Amino acid sequence: MLDFLHFSWVDILDILMVALIIYLVFRWIRGSTAINIFVAVILVMVVRVIAEAVGMRMISSLLGTLIDMGAIALVIIFQPEVRRFLGTVGRKAGSSLEKQPFLQRIFPAWRRQRVDARALQEVTEACREMSAQKQGALIVIQHKNSLEDIIATGDVVDAEIGRRLIMNIFFKNSPLHDGAMILSDNRIVAARCTLPITERTDLPARLGMRHKAAIGISEQCDADVIVVSEETGGISFVRGGQLTPIDTINTLNLLLGKASE
Repeated sequence: MLDFLHFSWVDILDILMVALIIYLVFRWIRGSTAINIFVAVILVMVVRVIAEAVGMRMISSLLGTLIDMGAIALVIIFQPEVRRFLGTVGRKAGSSLEKQPFLQRIFPAWRRQRVDARALQEVTEACREMSAQKQGALIVIQHKNSLEDIIATGDVVDAEIGRRLIMNIFFKNSPLHDGAMILSDNRIVAARCTLPITERTDLPARLGMRHKAAIGISEQCDADVIVVSEETGGISFVRGGQLTPIDTINTLNLLLGKASE
């Protein structure tokens, strides 16, 4: 009955791999509303393993059936976290693919959408002036991942990136000011786009909907996002779900320059 206490090196490796998977999943969903469900699932699985090890076949069978039936439900419950995890794996794979020209020819969809230095300078100048005027803005810079579904929620602009045009679009009385602007390949592709809102619960209360939308889209793709607060005029840069307050326009220039490399 206690044969499970005898470990081989394969068993130890197996335990370590499972522990690593649990740790990685915990890191991905930490701060979200799914964390309590995740802990409950882990407890059920531990109880099942113990029950099976000590020979409690009925309990083990019952818990096993419960886990099997709940697998689809868990995928639905953890849908945002699963999407974010798979998106991150895809971004890392894409980063490796980008360094291989031969593979890029096979997978052209992974070509990075670049915004050159001139266009980025126009963006930073627009952000500097909008910040001084406390004019709210939400700008998404596309890289490899497609944003077609986001673009479809707004109005197509298809114009050259320019400081005055950006400011006019985000002017308070403009019909396009409410929502996000999408930049790709040195063009303003669309405006008034709707972004997904992050489900994180650990964010400061001072962050508004623009900031939460910026974090939400950056969790799902490799885009970089710039937010100008309408309340404070503060500028924030968001990448991979992480929000960085911008103290000076030079800091924004530096972050955007790294993003375009």
